[in-house]
Amino acid sequence: MIERIAQEEVQRIEDLARATWPDTFKEILTPDQIEYMLNWMYNVDTLKEQISKGHEFYIYKDQEDLGFIGLEPNYEGASKLRIHKIYVLPAAQGKKVGKQLMDFAEKRAQELSLACLNLNVNRYNAAVDFYKHIGFQITKTEDIDIGEGFFMNDYVMEKAL
Repeated sequence: MIERIAQEEVQRIEDLARATWPDTFKEILTPDQIEYMLNWMYNVDTLKEQISKGHEFYIYKDQEDLGFIGLEPNYEGASKLRIHKIYVLPAAQGKKVGKQLMDFAEKRAQELSLACLNLNVNRYNAAVDFYKHIGFQITKTEDIDIGEGFFMNDYVMEKAL
């Protein structure tokens, strides 16, 4: 089941991020960068602020929280649904949780009459192949300075709807 998360429930998102990031990024990022990014992007105050600005967070739950997705409708004023965050617990990977969250995002975009899905993904993340498999294309490469000497080395990917 996929359920929308209210501001007072964002601790669940932070908990899932902290449970997924170390395994997801252990071969790509240093432990220091993982911790820096978790503290920067997934603290409760930041998540609450994002909801107040129109972001939507959803959790996939099957007896326990297994994964989540963060969406921003009309990203940068365009007809895009931005997928800012999507992570699945390591134990739930390969069980279609990520696919169901992505299908949900596509349906949400269609409900909002948006033309495409848009996301950033680390260029070395295995998820790049998953996104390609479900119809995303790389539209550009970017290196984003996030402070403290850390960078996000990403692909921007889109899927037309």
